[in-house]
Amino acid sequence: MQTSETIHPNQIGEVSGVVFREIGPYLNLRQGERYISIRGEEGNLTMWRVLPGVLRIACSLDGDSAALPPTPALLPHEPLTGWKIEEGEDRVEVQSGEFSLCLDKTKLSIDIAHAGGIGCGSYALVHAGSRLRCVGKMRDRAAVYGLGETTGYLDKRGERYAMWNSDVFDPHVPDMESLYQSIPLLIQHSEQGSFGLFIDHPGRLEVDLREEPDSFYAETAGGTIDLYVIAGPGMKEVVSAYTELTGRMEMPPLWALGYHQSRFSYMNQEEVQRLAQTFRDKEIPCDAIYLDIHYMDEYKVFTFDPERFPDPKQMVADLKAMGIRVVPVVDPGVKAEEGYAIYAEGAQSGYFCLTPEGERFVGDVWPGASVFPDFTDEAVRDWWGALHRFYVEHGISGIWNDMNEPSVFNTATKTIDPQVLHRNGGVPKTHEELHNLYGLLMCQATRRGLERLLQGERPFVLTRAGYAGIQRYAAVWTGDNRSYWEHMELFMAMGMNLGLSGVAFCGADTGGFMHHASGELLARWTQLGALTPFFRNHSAIDTRKQEPWSFGEEVERICREYIELRYRLMPYLYSLFYESSNSGLPVMRPLVLEYPQDRRTFNLSDQFLLGNALLVAPVCRPGREHRTVYLPEGIWYDFRTGARYEGGQHIIAHAPLDTLPLYVKAGGILPLTVPAQHTRRAEWADLNIHLYGRGGSEAAGGQIAGDFALYEDDGISGDYKHGKSNLMNLRFEETENRFTFGCRCEPKLQVGSRGGRTLLITVHALSFIPVGISGISPLPSLHHLEEEPTGWYYDKQDNHLYVKLRLADREEAGFVVEG
Repeated sequence: MQTSETIHPNQIGEVSGVVFREIGPYLNLRQGERYISIRGEEGNLTMWRVLPGVLRIACSLDGDSAALPPTPALLPHEPLTGWKIEEGEDRVEVQSGEFSLCLDKTKLSIDIAHAGGIGCGSYALVHAGSRLRCVGKMRDRAAVYGLGETTGYLDKRGERYAMWNSDVFDPHVPDMESLYQSIPLLIQHSEQGSFGLFIDHPGRLEVDLREEPDSFYAETAGGTIDLYVIAGPGMKEVVSAYTELTGRMEMPPLWALGYHQSRFSYMNQEEVQRLAQTFRDKEIPCDAIYLDIHYMDEYKVFTFDPERFPDPKQMVADLKAMGIRVVPVVDPGVKAEEGYAIYAEGAQSGYFCLTPEGERFVGDVWPGASVFPDFTDEAVRDWWGALHRFYVEHGISGIWNDMNEPSVFNTATKTIDPQVLHRNGGVPKTHEELHNLYGLLMCQATRRGLERLLQGERPFVLTRAGYAGIQRYAAVWTGDNRSYWEHMELFMAMGMNLGLSGVAFCGADTGGFMHHASGELLARWTQLGALTPFFRNHSAIDTRKQEPWSFGEEVERICREYIELRYRLMPYLYSLFYESSNSGLPVMRPLVLEYPQDRRTFNLSDQFLLGNALLVAPVCRPGREHRTVYLPEGIWYDFRTGARYEGGQHIIAHAPLDTLPLYVKAGGILPLTVPAQHTRRAEWADLNIHLYGRGGSEAAGGQIAGDFALYEDDGISGDYKHGKSNLMNLRFEETENRFTFGCRCEPKLQVGSRGGRTLLITVHALSFIPVGISGISPLPSLHHLEEEPTGWYYDKQDNHLYVKLRLADREEAGFVVEG
């Protein structure tokens, strides 16, 4: 524990008087077909246009910047051709595609614009010895987003972070500069537009948005820096281009989107089986149970403890028959023990990290003295991936990678020693230079190994540590949070910025990992978790248990209701994952992404959008039954009561413990299904498609339209990559006294009976009373509608129109409502 002695004047050093100098002046320029290189007196830089909206600028103080290779964070991209250069007395004008650059010859600073004069920033490269900084201008009143997993609010302007993956067990507080993930992407946004800057540097990177009010800097220590300027004009275009650069997630198995239950630890096979049966007895949906380190034999990876888990293969089979998957933790530390096959095989093949003297690096983690695979070597990644045959042969298809910053207990740095040498594909580098890649490459090895072993089944990998591009291999959870109300709220900003940083599949430990949850906190956090991309309840050893039934009947009922809500929303949620896998856009979205001109959304950190139609505003304080909710422009409906609100205002939401403030925008389309105890196939035989209209007679003269792409596949295999999926395009439009709905699907999977299926459409808040629907007969009650193959019924009291119609194979279906 620290005391006030920490800030004793004698303990604090004097402020450094380090002077940074520009890398100019300009000496000469070299032009190639796909690049230009500029040499200054104290450094050189090279520029490539790697994508139409992405410009790469590499700088080196001593070496050749043109030879600086991209890291494994990036997908391979062939740079584009076409450079036009005009050299003047004091500047160099450069044109490449839609980028325009102006280089100051004295400083070698760069102003960058994209098509139409859209600014992409002004940058100066300065150094002090081998410390190299990129100093960038910040627009007046601009907000800054991204930076992956960081503490604090949504807008990162005014903060400072160190990109250095760290095992942080201390409570996560706003002045914590490093956590488990390092994603050095900054998105600068104002009403004038957006642009991004990605700094591809897997060593320690300091990002300071605090020191100067109108500028920021990113600083490396090794004499090189590799920048990617990403043009907008909007934030969606920046995120999409960034994920084209670093990759997008593949579709996860549907079961990975269900509710997951975990603890450090479920101690034996009997406890796991009893836990699974309790979920089924209490009819609380669940798709996965996690095994933390106590399942292993002396914490040795790729083993089961023979006493605690005498028949793990049968246990996994029994749970799978109940619709529950088993996900074991796998850490990188391999116990250094003679006779342990994994250690012996890795040591004999030279697969573990080595010191500069050629000795195996040994550090303490859970098993005690351990060695660490060198994942920078492809042969090591292949070996590690193949070891997962052990789990696959037990019926397991999901792996939880933890401690992969990597965490080491007994070193001064709490990680692998900085001077340990990695093979790095034949170009050896120190751990200090590559540290942030370790978790990324471990996840790559895990995923690729599972892909080879599962014979067409989709793998699931969850990770704590990662770097840019981690979304290609794993979902991310935000590490060892605590059962604090503040940590519940903290995740919203963290999750939204992870999404803007390419990591769409993310979540936090619902209920909190450390400390002790209360029933009220668990109920509120379950409401939040049910509407985040990844949904897992996880708690630590020696804390209060926090399974959904741990705090009595009321909390159990609330948890069940919101877990069931997630399963009802599964067609909507799975379709958002499909959209994200194609566009890179997040599933969990800050309001500023959809309302970029509304300054009230710029730092809105305690509510978010699920997709673009559903606004989630959790209660994050104990004892509260009301909270303020901001509704942006448009018309919004309370999901629970149907109450109608005009947007562009704050409202006071009444939210007793069993109520999550949840709103749907007019024009929204929510496909829902019947909740189940676990997921099966992502083919929605029971669909109720909810459409939200204009509502209210005062809406006369206006127009509302909405569209949504409903995605279906088998939910488990890779066949979707070969076209075996359905995409149902839904659209509606409401004008005065007329409502039109259309649905088009060319199915490649059969859902329902051969020859088509039945759709139930629920229209909320019509602005008129319907008198007829062309080609569909009215029915006297909802009961009659349930019995008939087609028809419609209007509930005047609730202002709900129910329409039942058949969607034939490879045909369009729809209807027109007249008022």
